Amino acid sequence: MKLLHIGVVLLTGLLAAGTSRAADTYKLDVSHSTVAFSISHLVISEVDGRFNEFGGAVKLEGNTLVAAEATIQAKSVDTGNSKRDDHLRNTDFFDVEKFPTITFVSKRVEDGKIIGDFTLHGVTKEVALPYTIKGPIKDPWGKTRIGIKAEATLSRKDYGLTWNKVLEAGGVTVGDEVKIRISAEAVKE
Repeated sequence: MKLLHIGVVLLTGLLAAGTSRAADTYKLDVSHSTVAFSISHLVISEVDGRFNEFGGAVKLEGNTLVAAEATIQAKSVDTGNSKRDDHLRNTDFFDVEKFPTITFVSKRVEDGKIIGDFTLHGVTKEVALPYTIKGPIKDPWGKTRIGIKAEATLSRKDYGLTWNKVLEAGGVTVGDEVKIRISAEAVKE
Protein backbone atom coordinates (compact mmCIF):
# COMPACT_ATOMS: atom_id res chain seq x y z
CA MET A 1 0.00 0.00 0.00
CA LYS A 2 2.86 2.39 0.87
CA LEU A 3 4.50 1.69 -2.49
CA LEU A 4 1.25 2.53 -4.30
CA HIS A 5 1.02 5.82 -2.38
CA ILE A 6 4.61 6.77 -3.36
CA GLY A 7 3.81 5.91 -7.00
CA VAL A 8 0.71 8.12 -6.97
CA VAL A 9 2.68 11.01 -5.44
CA LEU A 10 5.45 10.69 -8.06
CA LEU A 11 2.96 10.46 -10.94
CA THR A 12 1.06 13.50 -9.66
CA GLY A 13 4.33 15.43 -9.41
CA LEU A 14 5.33 14.50 -12.95
CA LEU A 15 1.95 15.47 -14.36
CA ALA A 16 2.04 18.81 -12.54
CA ALA A 17 5.55 19.50 -13.83
CA GLY A 18 4.46 18.68 -17.38
CA THR A 19 1.54 21.10 -17.26
CA SER A 20 3.33 23.96 -15.50
CA ARG A 21 4.12 26.93 -17.67
CA ALA A 22 7.73 27.74 -18.41
CA ALA A 23 8.93 31.30 -17.88
CA ASP A 24 9.40 33.41 -21.00
CA THR A 25 12.41 35.72 -21.17
CA TYR A 26 11.98 39.24 -22.56
CA LYS A 27 15.09 41.25 -23.40
CA LEU A 28 14.99 45.05 -23.02
CA ASP A 29 14.70 46.93 -26.31
CA VAL A 30 17.07 49.78 -25.49
CA SER A 31 15.98 51.89 -28.46
CA HIS A 32 12.45 52.02 -27.02
CA SER A 33 13.34 52.28 -23.33
CA THR A 34 14.37 54.98 -20.87
CA VAL A 35 16.12 54.87 -17.51
CA ALA A 36 15.70 58.35 -16.06
CA PHE A 37 16.07 60.23 -12.79
CA SER A 38 15.37 63.61 -11.24
CA ILE A 39 16.85 65.31 -8.19
CA SER A 40 16.41 68.62 -6.39
CA HIS A 41 18.87 71.38 -7.33
CA LEU A 42 19.44 74.49 -5.21
CA VAL A 43 16.19 73.70 -3.34
CA ILE A 44 14.17 75.56 -6.01
CA SER A 45 14.15 73.22 -9.01
CA GLU A 46 14.87 69.72 -10.23
CA VAL A 47 17.47 68.42 -12.65
CA ASP A 48 16.43 65.57 -14.92
CA GLY A 49 18.81 63.04 -16.36
CA ARG A 50 19.03 59.64 -17.93
CA PHE A 51 21.41 56.81 -18.66
CA ASN A 52 22.00 56.06 -22.32
CA GLU A 53 23.68 52.64 -22.01
CA PHE A 54 21.87 49.83 -20.25
CA GLY A 55 20.49 46.36 -20.79
CA GLY A 56 18.55 43.69 -19.05
CA ALA A 57 15.81 41.13 -19.16
CA VAL A 58 12.63 40.12 -17.38
CA LYS A 59 10.95 36.75 -17.02
CA LEU A 60 7.21 36.22 -17.15
CA GLU A 61 5.12 33.16 -16.41
CA GLY A 62 2.01 33.87 -18.43
CA ASN A 63 1.43 37.57 -17.74
CA THR A 64 3.04 37.47 -14.30
CA LEU A 65 6.47 38.98 -13.72
CA VAL A 66 8.71 36.52 -11.86
CA ALA A 67 12.24 37.92 -12.27
CA ALA A 68 14.23 40.88 -13.60
CA GLU A 69 17.80 42.00 -13.96
CA ALA A 70 19.41 45.11 -15.38
CA THR A 71 22.84 46.67 -15.78
CA ILE A 72 23.44 50.39 -16.38
CA GLN A 73 26.75 51.87 -17.52
CA ALA A 74 27.33 54.73 -15.06
CA LYS A 75 29.51 56.65 -17.54
CA SER A 76 26.47 57.04 -19.82
CA VAL A 77 24.82 59.54 -17.44
CA ASP A 78 23.28 62.38 -19.48
CA THR A 79 21.66 65.51 -18.04
CA GLY A 80 22.01 67.57 -21.22
CA ASN A 81 24.95 69.52 -19.76
CA SER A 82 28.42 68.08 -20.46
CA LYS A 83 30.11 69.95 -17.59
CA ARG A 84 27.57 68.62 -15.07
CA ASP A 85 27.78 65.12 -16.60
CA ASP A 86 31.58 65.13 -16.20
CA HIS A 87 31.12 66.15 -12.55
CA LEU A 88 28.64 63.30 -12.03
CA ARG A 89 31.16 60.83 -13.50
CA ASN A 90 34.00 61.88 -11.18
CA THR A 91 34.76 60.84 -7.57
CA ASP A 92 32.29 63.36 -6.09
CA PHE A 93 29.41 61.26 -7.43
CA PHE A 94 29.40 58.03 -9.48
CA ASP A 95 33.20 57.53 -9.64
CA VAL A 96 32.75 55.62 -12.90
CA GLU A 97 36.37 54.47 -13.06
CA LYS A 98 35.97 52.57 -9.78
CA PHE A 99 32.24 51.72 -10.08
CA PRO A 100 31.44 51.39 -13.80
CA THR A 101 28.04 49.70 -13.45
CA ILE A 102 24.78 50.11 -11.59
CA THR A 103 22.86 46.84 -11.27
CA PHE A 104 19.53 45.41 -10.19
CA VAL A 105 18.90 41.69 -9.64
CA SER A 106 15.47 40.60 -8.45
CA LYS A 107 14.93 38.25 -5.54
CA ARG A 108 11.14 38.01 -5.47
CA VAL A 109 7.89 39.62 -6.61
CA GLU A 110 5.05 40.47 -4.24
CA ASP A 111 2.15 42.90 -4.02
CA GLY A 112 2.87 44.62 -7.34
CA LYS A 113 6.54 45.21 -6.45
CA ILE A 114 9.69 43.58 -7.69
CA ILE A 115 12.14 43.30 -4.83
CA GLY A 116 15.82 42.85 -5.38
CA ASP A 117 19.38 43.95 -4.83
CA PHE A 118 20.24 47.38 -6.25
CA THR A 119 23.96 48.11 -6.42
CA LEU A 120 25.21 51.68 -6.89
CA HIS A 121 28.64 53.10 -6.08
CA GLY A 122 29.73 49.75 -4.60
CA VAL A 123 26.83 49.60 -2.13
CA THR A 124 24.09 46.96 -2.41
CA LYS A 125 20.70 47.46 -0.77
CA GLU A 126 17.40 45.69 -1.17
CA VAL A 127 14.81 47.89 -2.91
CA ALA A 128 11.17 47.40 -3.84
CA LEU A 129 10.12 48.76 -7.23
CA PRO A 130 6.39 49.16 -7.83
CA TYR A 131 5.78 48.22 -11.46
CA THR A 132 3.15 47.81 -14.14
CA ILE A 133 3.22 45.65 -17.25
CA LYS A 134 1.26 46.17 -20.45
CA GLY A 135 0.88 43.50 -23.08
CA PRO A 136 1.99 41.18 -24.37
CA ILE A 137 1.28 42.27 -27.93
CA LYS A 138 2.54 41.26 -31.37
CA ASP A 139 4.43 44.03 -33.12
CA PRO A 140 4.19 44.60 -36.92
CA TRP A 141 7.25 42.37 -37.42
CA GLY A 142 5.73 39.38 -35.60
CA LYS A 143 7.65 39.69 -32.35
CA THR A 144 6.00 39.56 -28.92
CA ARG A 145 6.56 42.66 -26.76
CA ILE A 146 5.63 43.94 -23.35
CA GLY A 147 5.81 47.39 -21.78
CA ILE A 148 7.18 47.87 -18.29
CA LYS A 149 7.04 50.92 -16.03
CA ALA A 150 8.65 51.20 -12.63
CA GLU A 151 9.24 54.15 -10.32
CA ALA A 152 10.96 54.53 -6.99
CA THR A 153 12.63 57.10 -4.78
CA LEU A 154 16.05 56.36 -3.34
CA SER A 155 18.33 58.19 -0.94
CA ARG A 156 21.64 58.90 -2.68
CA LYS A 157 23.33 59.06 0.75
CA ASP A 158 22.40 55.40 1.33
CA TYR A 159 24.83 54.63 -1.50
CA GLY A 160 27.68 56.84 -0.33
CA LEU A 161 26.88 59.72 -2.71
CA THR A 162 27.25 62.53 -0.19
CA TRP A 163 28.87 65.43 -2.08
CA ASN A 164 27.07 68.72 -1.43
CA LYS A 165 27.49 72.41 -0.72
CA VAL A 166 25.48 74.41 1.82
CA LEU A 167 23.66 77.41 0.39
CA GLU A 168 23.99 80.86 1.93
CA ALA A 169 20.22 81.14 2.42
CA GLY A 170 19.96 77.61 3.83
CA GLY A 171 19.50 74.26 2.19
CA VAL A 172 21.95 72.40 -0.01
CA THR A 173 22.96 72.35 -3.65
CA VAL A 174 21.84 68.76 -4.36
CA GLY A 175 18.89 67.02 -2.72
CA ASP A 176 19.13 63.60 -1.12
CA GLU A 177 16.09 61.93 -2.71
CA VAL A 178 16.48 60.69 -6.27
CA LYS A 179 13.36 59.79 -8.24
CA ILE A 180 13.99 56.87 -10.59
CA ARG A 181 11.73 56.25 -13.61
CA ILE A 182 11.97 53.26 -15.92
CA SER A 183 9.84 53.06 -19.03
CA ALA A 184 10.76 50.11 -21.19
CA GLU A 185 9.77 47.79 -23.97
CA ALA A 186 11.02 44.23 -23.94
CA VAL A 187 11.00 41.62 -26.71
CA LYS A 188 10.38 37.92 -26.15
CA GLU A 189 13.45 35.86 -26.96
